[in-house]
Amino acid sequence: MRKNIIIILAVVFALIFVRMISNNISKSSSAKQRKMMGVPSVTVDTVRTQSVRREFDAPARVMAKYRVDVLARINGYLTKSYFKEGDFVKAGQLLFEIEPQEYSNAAGLAKGNLDNARAQQDYYNKQLARYKELVENDFVSRSDYDNVLAQKNAYTAQVQSMENAYRDAQRNLSYTHVKSPVDGRVGIIDVTVGNYVSPNSGPLTTINSSDPMYITFPLESKDYAELNRIDGSPNVKRDVEFTFSSGQKYEYKGVQDFYDNRVDESTGTITLRATFPNPNSVLLQGDFGRVKIYSNNNDEMPVVPQSATMENQEGLYVYVMDNENNPRLTYIKTMGQSGTDWIVYDGVKAGDVIITTGMQKVIPGNPVRVVKEAVKDTPEKTNKSSLFSRILNKIKKIFRGNK
Repeated sequence: MRKNIIIILAVVFALIFVRMISNNISKSSSAKQRKMMGVPSVTVDTVRTQSVRREFDAPARVMAKYRVDVLARINGYLTKSYFKEGDFVKAGQLLFEIEPQEYSNAAGLAKGNLDNARAQQDYYNKQLARYKELVENDFVSRSDYDNVLAQKNAYTAQVQSMENAYRDAQRNLSYTHVKSPVDGRVGIIDVTVGNYVSPNSGPLTTINSSDPMYITFPLESKDYAELNRIDGSPNVKRDVEFTFSSGQKYEYKGVQDFYDNRVDESTGTITLRATFPNPNSVLLQGDFGRVKIYSNNNDEMPVVPQSATMENQEGLYVYVMDNENNPRLTYIKTMGQSGTDWIVYDGVKAGDVIITTGMQKVIPGNPVRVVKEAVKDTPEKTNKSSLFSRILNKIKKIFRGNK
């Protein structure tokens, strides 16, 4: 009996001792927990790369392939107009008539002069043939033959001069019918019927070709260098997409087929040009918008999960872990998305470690606790209960053994 009492007392003292140690451990753990409560728990991941087709954005302007000012090439009154403003015309189609009577008369007079000179030339050609035979038989003097030869040469030269004058008169007569030099759409009529016009009157109207159309755009020199690096040469044709200033995307793609031979010193850009089909005449001369030009080859680009990004007034940003394992706020520039990832062209690079969850409580420069999964509460109370249960079970076994 005394032995059992000693055992019971020893167990009680042991329980008291364990209780004291447990309380101390609990206090220490609670202090650590209180200290860690201000440090947010986060998960991190390493930025990887993905092979993507690069795209570059730039402001753009629509230009007609041909833009022709229709001018009067002679003086006279504008008598007729054969089209309506905004009509589509074909090359060679009649647009205006300038009073033709004066030029028709001049052409007729030139034709009469030419016919007269040709008749005289024909007469002296025949005379020369006769005098050649006569002079050989000494029926006429050599000087008479030379006179006929001189007359024949004079009328030959006169015929050439009259032919030129007649052709010039015909040319001026043709200018009385003003025709379209290209296919395209006619603009506003600047000089109406009844006005006296001349080569100095300025354009009668303007014609812009409509299909295809040019779109020019200034690309930053560094972006142009990137394109050439990716594609391996500047002399390649690249796909281009155009978006109107309203935000509507043009239905047809164009091809970049020209680049300027210099960089603009004031803007640091190089002018490129793309040719677009325009069968429905949707693209108009002088319109503005934006283009996206695509590389022919793929490039390795950093990608980050969209869930790892946040946004403020300055743009998208992520938290990058620095050399001391503290978060640093870093803004990124994206060029689209691939699945659930942003494709990044500026801000982060492959190998950077970024925070992927728990960003809401992160303060740049302040420490964070990196975990692999969500943090769970430590079951200390359960552990304590298990310890006391084991000791009590041992006491119960002692009492059962005495019985």
